[in-house]
Amino acid sequence: MLICLIVALTVDGLAMVAPPPGVPRQSPELNIAEPSGKTIPLSSLRGKVVVIEFLFIQSNHCLRVASTLNKLNSELGALGFQPVGIVFDPPNGGGTSGRLIPALVNDLKLSYPVGYATRSEVDRYLGRTGKEILNIPQVIVIDRRGVIRAASGGAGGNPGLEDADSLRAMIDRLLKDEAVGGKSHETM
Repeated sequence: MLICLIVALTVDGLAMVAPPPGVPRQSPELNIAEPSGKTIPLSSLRGKVVVIEFLFIQSNHCLRVASTLNKLNSELGALGFQPVGIVFDPPNGGGTSGRLIPALVNDLKLSYPVGYATRSEVDRYLGRTGKEILNIPQVIVIDRRGVIRAASGGAGGNPGLEDADSLRAMIDRLLKDEAVGGKSHETM
C-alpha cells in the first residue's frame, strides 16, 4: 500500500488524501464492465451484502485483499454475500482497459465478478474531486438495502476492511442482522 501511495504522490504531485464521504449513505449506481462485454449494474445486487474492492492489478496489497474476498465468498456466498472487484487505471494513465482482468481472475482463481471502470467512474462513485489521492485498495461494504455501511481509504476510513477477520465479522453481522429483519443503520 505504501508503494501505491508513493506512486500516487509522485504522479499527482502534492495531493490531499480525502476522507470517504459520510457513512452510512445510499450507494450511488455504478456499472461494472466485465471483460466479456457484459455490464453489471451495482443496483442489480441489491438484496445481498456487497463488498466492492477498487484495485490496481499491479498492487500486491490489492491482490491479497482480492484473495481474502475470494475465501469469504466461498464461505459466505450462499448466505447472501457478494464480493465485486473493480479494476481501474492507475493515476499514471497506464490503463489496463480490462485486458489484464481475465489473467487476474485465472491466476487468483477468483469466483466472483471482476470488472473494469474508468478512473472518472470510480471518482464519481466515491465522491472524489480534484487531486485527492485514492488509497488502494479501496473497500466499500454495502448492506442488502443498498446502503454503504463502511469504507476504507483516506482519513476517517475503516482500515479493518482490509483485515480478513474484521471484514468477516462485519459481513457476518450484516448477514445476520438483515436476515432477521434488522434495520440498524449504525456506522460499522
